Amino acid sequence: MKKYLALCVVAFIASSNSHWGRRLLAKSPSTESAQATQSAPSTISGYSIRWVSHQTDPERHSVEVTGLTKATLTRLRSSNWKLSDWQRLLRVQVETSGVTPQKLPAMLGTYRVEGNAIRFDPQYPLVPGLSYQASFRPAELPDKGDWRELTAVVRIPTNSLTTATVVTQVFPTADVLPENLLKFYVHFSAPMSRGHIYDYFRLLKEDGKQVELPFLEIDEELWDDTMTRLTIFIDPGRIKRGVLPLEEIGPALEAGKRYTLVIDRAWHDGAGKPLKESFQKPFLVGAADREPPDPSQWNIQLPASGTQNPLVVVFPEPMDNALTQRVIHITDLAGKTVAGQIVLTDQERRWSFQPLERWKRGQHQLVVQTTIEDLAGNNIGKPFDVDLFESVQRRLTTSTVKLPLPIQ
Repeated sequence: MKKYLALCVVAFIASSNSHWGRRLLAKSPSTESAQATQSAPSTISGYSIRWVSHQTDPERHSVEVTGLTKATLTRLRSSNWKLSDWQRLLRVQVETSGVTPQKLPAMLGTYRVEGNAIRFDPQYPLVPGLSYQASFRPAELPDKGDWRELTAVVRIPTNSLTTATVVTQVFPTADVLPENLLKFYVHFSAPMSRGHIYDYFRLLKEDGKQVELPFLEIDEELWDDTMTRLTIFIDPGRIKRGVLPLEEIGPALEAGKRYTLVIDRAWHDGAGKPLKESFQKPFLVGAADREPPDPSQWNIQLPASGTQNPLVVVFPEPMDNALTQRVIHITDLAGKTVAGQIVLTDQERRWSFQPLERWKRGQHQLVVQTTIEDLAGNNIGKPFDVDLFESVQRRLTTSTVKLPLPIQ
């Protein structure tokens, strides 16, 4: 079990923490005015706390605490406080009825002394339809202030306009996926909101029953920079042989059976509006794939020199969509990367490269990073699904594989 947990942490923690935890339930949104509403400013012993919006971006909010002495502010500026120290002094979290505040995780963000105030800037924008509470405890100050607690609550309005955000595509697009499928990429037409994302995914069997805990549910949500692409991993404990969850619960997917990935329309986009519609991806599960990709088996179709015709690589199996578009490039006679556009089609089996300039006659190279993956997460020379009791016979020590491209 320890090996399994280590594998999960090392392989998949690749993004910033969500700001209040994936299982926190949001309040039901209601039609509100466009302005955020907050409680009256709280003041005790000269201290005051309030929520403020940014002048340049009214949709971004911060917490501001004033009333501290110059001596206290000086000590705070020179302190080497850890995040946990700041959170004891000024704790900010989503406000949810029926849940004890101390049991909720604090929001991540930046603490600093600015002018005559303490300021907290959330790492992520506040989500429309939710209320947030900031709690200031003067007793945690270096000079031990008043023992009473000050609070300020802000509610972010929900935009009542009709939503147009949809799921545009789910990768892999193939109709038949391997039993040891590693992940899905979900693409949206507009930025989405963070938090409790696993509440909106269901993996259904043919009889309509849900697969029990099929996904690797981690606090770190694997979004791209635009918040329009999310990566969802199948729990590797349900894939790797010799690992406890697979032996006790069984695989998430079974060969020969049909499944449907369902994405619920209740999911809110970045503007706080639900998706326009739900999304479903039905698929059949084939045999497990434990063979690493082998570039020597790829079918390369060369263009003629003097043209701008595409160079095409046809794979014998579907490949990982995001990685395949990123880890393959072409170098020219001088070893420089050729500029052009990459397109992956035919259910991620066909890689096509359109150059910006005409092809020159001579030896080019197709350079492939060995980290490229197929749908089961197998790398070149390194299968993902290695039985813990087996040894890996074939491994590469180089980070790239280079294939000759004699352009005539």
